[in-house]
Amino acid sequence: MTVPDDVRDHIAHTLADAEARAQAIEPPTASYPDLDVVDAYEIQLRNIARRVAGGARVVGHKVGLASEAMQQMMGVDEPDYGHLLDTMGYRQDAPIDAGRFCFPRVEVEVGFILGKDLPGAGCTNDDVIDAVEWVVPAIELIDSRIRDWRITLCDTIADNASSCGWILGDERVAIADIDTGDIDAELTRNGEVIAKGNSSAVLGHPLTAVSWLARKVDGFGVRLRAGDVILPGTATRAIDVRPGDRFRAEFVGLGSVTADFSNEN
Repeated sequence: MTVPDDVRDHIAHTLADAEARAQAIEPPTASYPDLDVVDAYEIQLRNIARRVAGGARVVGHKVGLASEAMQQMMGVDEPDYGHLLDTMGYRQDAPIDAGRFCFPRVEVEVGFILGKDLPGAGCTNDDVIDAVEWVVPAIELIDSRIRDWRITLCDTIADNASSCGWILGDERVAIADIDTGDIDAELTRNGEVIAKGNSSAVLGHPLTAVSWLARKVDGFGVRLRAGDVILPGTATRAIDVRPGDRFRAEFVGLGSVTADFSNEN
């Protein structure tokens, strides 16, 4: 049994308030154990609609839980997704205030920029190849408004799949010029290598994550459009952010992207 609409509204408001104040809350599923995946996506959509009404624009989507290890940890057999807003975008040359988040982490991702709309139901990897205009180096900034990352699948979905920011590098590579299923990536923090990975960690191939996403969002009346930024999942483990950290993600054949964190509070 799903939870009533007033409960969905209450959870959405509580999560939005937690994000605005950077003060984490207890997991919604602790208070509402009947919360299911449909409820969670509806809660996410409520907060996205609220932010769009306030002037933000949806500029893309992210895929979470895209590795087998993360799915096993969560006890699920498919990924989840969240929305990327223009207000969540950060520049490489501007420090990010680490104090505005609860428990921030960075993820290294092979990003995509669509040049064409994707079909919804029935979307294939070939459709994705045809639609992608650029492959780009990317860092996703994730954060949980749930205290100490004590999340279930429904908690993270309701919380916009724990997404809070994204940064794209300057390089743009045509999809025909790179094997997106086999890109080595290395992440350094303050000059020290702390994580290595390969894009094949993302559902075996990041294009698979994008085609899954197109099919999934179609069920909620959403389509992936030309110009959208798509983050398909991380090629490495997520890394905790500390005030003053400088991250650099290097991708073989794709370039690099940096993220600098300050503590202005």
